[in-house]
Amino acid sequence: MIISKHWLSEWIDLSEVSGETLLKTLNSIGLEVDSYKEINLPKSIVVGYIKSREKHPDADKLSVCQVDVGGETLQIVCGAKNVEAGQFVPVALIGTTMPNGLEIKKAKLRGVESSGMICSSSELGLPKINDGILPLDESIGKLKLGTSLSEFEVFRDTIIEVDVTANRGDCQNLHGIAREICTALDLSMKESHESEESENLLGIGRIASVRAEEKVNGSFLYKAFELKSGLNENLLTRMRLALIECQKTNLVERLLEYATFCTGVLFRAYDHAKLANDSEKIAFDIKNGENGECVIYCGGKNLGAAGIFQSDEARVGEDSKVILVEASYVKPDVVSKAIFENKNLPKGDQVYRSTRGSEPNLAYGADYLFKRLAGFKDGLNLFAGAQQLFLNIEPITLNISLVELKNMIGQEIARNDVVKILKKLGFEIGINVEQESFNVKVPLFRHDIINSHDICEEIVRIIGIDNIASKPLNFSEKNRLNKTYFDYKNALNLRHSAADNGFFESVHYVFDSQDELSELNFKPCKVKILNPINNELNTLRPTLANHLLSSSEKNIKNSKRSVRLFELGEVFDEDASQGLNLGFVVSGLLKEPTLINGAKGEDANFYAFASMVQNVIGKFELKPCCEISYLSPYEQAHIYQNNEKIGYIGRVDARVEAKRDLPRTYICEIDFTKLKFEPILATPYSKFQSTTRDLSLIVPENFEAGRIYECIRGLNLKELKEFLPVDIYKDAKLNGSISLSLKFTFQDMEKTLEDDDINALMDKILNELKDKLNIGIR
Repeated sequence: MIISKHWLSEWIDLSEVSGETLLKTLNSIGLEVDSYKEINLPKSIVVGYIKSREKHPDADKLSVCQVDVGGETLQIVCGAKNVEAGQFVPVALIGTTMPNGLEIKKAKLRGVESSGMICSSSELGLPKINDGILPLDESIGKLKLGTSLSEFEVFRDTIIEVDVTANRGDCQNLHGIAREICTALDLSMKESHESEESENLLGIGRIASVRAEEKVNGSFLYKAFELKSGLNENLLTRMRLALIECQKTNLVERLLEYATFCTGVLFRAYDHAKLANDSEKIAFDIKNGENGECVIYCGGKNLGAAGIFQSDEARVGEDSKVILVEASYVKPDVVSKAIFENKNLPKGDQVYRSTRGSEPNLAYGADYLFKRLAGFKDGLNLFAGAQQLFLNIEPITLNISLVELKNMIGQEIARNDVVKILKKLGFEIGINVEQESFNVKVPLFRHDIINSHDICEEIVRIIGIDNIASKPLNFSEKNRLNKTYFDYKNALNLRHSAADNGFFESVHYVFDSQDELSELNFKPCKVKILNPINNELNTLRPTLANHLLSSSEKNIKNSKRSVRLFELGEVFDEDASQGLNLGFVVSGLLKEPTLINGAKGEDANFYAFASMVQNVIGKFELKPCCEISYLSPYEQAHIYQNNEKIGYIGRVDARVEAKRDLPRTYICEIDFTKLKFEPILATPYSKFQSTTRDLSLIVPENFEAGRIYECIRGLNLKELKEFLPVDIYKDAKLNGSISLSLKFTFQDMEKTLEDDDINALMDKILNELKDKLNIGIR
């Protein structure tokens, strides 16, 4: 996007703003400047008037001109084809150093003296406007002979090329750029470019009308004018069109491109005579194409798709008289989709703007264009009114609070500053004073604004990111890890731990055999399966035990002498409420026989199995029980963790083992949801030596060992690290009692314990056992 400071002055007063300030401002508000150039002509290039032109006596392509430069008349030899007497032209006087480095000196050309040079636009360092010299006119200002061109604003301009991102279609025109600069520099826009129609004009309704099918995807506005004579471009217009590299040659189309560049509204021109077909009035028909594009028809002729292409039907030519001007707007996503879906769709020069978002205010663009047309006075007639069709687009309304803005920006922005910035950018603001919030209505030309974060970005870029105080990052994102995640991670860790301890994972259906479950005394589920897979899988399983025993049986029959399995799976209670259980089974030997552990191997036993389970789930306590019918009444217990019952463990009843051809088998089932997964805390260890003592107690034969443990733990001796049973001795001399030997380990964090310290601790333990349990030493 190429802009010039002089051109922008039509919308905003930049007389007090330097080109450097303009450059910094554009960069600071997100409109990155690609190139910057200041036009500064030498003072010795002045306005001259060609009084006469004669052919060079010795050169057919040269002319000898007498040029009045105010104080004197110079003879200048010129080779341009378009030089004529009566022209005002730029003249470089003797001694001038041109922008390209050429120094002007007095010279003889084919024997004729030449004192200066009549300049072309390229020689002045401007874009090429024409072939030959550059005739001047008063569109650039009052022409006075001898006046330096550097005194004209257009010749001391600042040219800036801005890289506008694809989402900022509103800045693909000078009006949009002016709005941004006005907001950033806190300036006011100049009065509107609205045109005033004269009285007694013919109405456009006499020659054209517009019709559209329901829910057409675009807005359209049609106006008309009649050419009496050809249009004439003044120098200022030609210079500006050359600046934006306009390649069109038809003067009407060049004028429309000028208006589009200024306002952002897309224009097209049609020759009324090519559409009328002997009828004075024509009708435009707007229809949606296959992919949503707006196709314009007239009398059965396809005139093109709005924002995409214009067909050759009814294009204006040099002899066109009555011109119909079409202003259109189609949402950028509609245009982009149509182009993407139909690769064969022709693409015109308007696609670049329409896919990025053209100006939807068609009336503003049409008024600007016809105000310029009115300046031609006797050259044309304007038609009054307009034929129009508008797309009913409801603007997006967003609610944002000052607190929300503060949290996003990192510092507080005054309410008045927020309101002023947004209003200058074209937003409509409604203020809720009590709640310190705003209802922001997004203008239609800002299709890139869709949420409160976009509003925040607008405020920040105008204030300037450099003006936002730097602060350390405060990560305020909420922890999105929930119970489901932690359950998954805990289950995964348990499975890994079970595998590390020699168990193999087993996976079964959630269905089970009702007959086999009944043999294990499990109650049937009240919810019946209407269409079971087979008779062996005809009910929801209430336990993992049956499947684990069945898998153990199959492995034993396949010559496995040591079976160690685990499963983590869903179970269902009598009411079909779903739960998650963890099951373990060891059948046969603890380990497969090897050269290391012997050919026979060690049979599975309760304590070894309990130790293996404890290595997987962590420490737990066992309390004897006898109500689980399919377990041996002599080897079964409830598992407790943090004083909560979480499952059971025991040996499978011998009758069940015999029926299933199983060797000695131990099984455990735990409610996964009741397991405690507490983080492991690293605690310091003592650097002092530990000391052990053995103690043999006389205990009644049927005395519960857990009572002894609870009694000793109740002392809360910080020096007592652990105590374990090491021996049980029975003798008839003990009169129905047994000798239970315990090994105590003592260690202090601050010193090495001496014999007196150990003896004092042992006395405390013996006294407690005697007082509470009536147990003494052997």
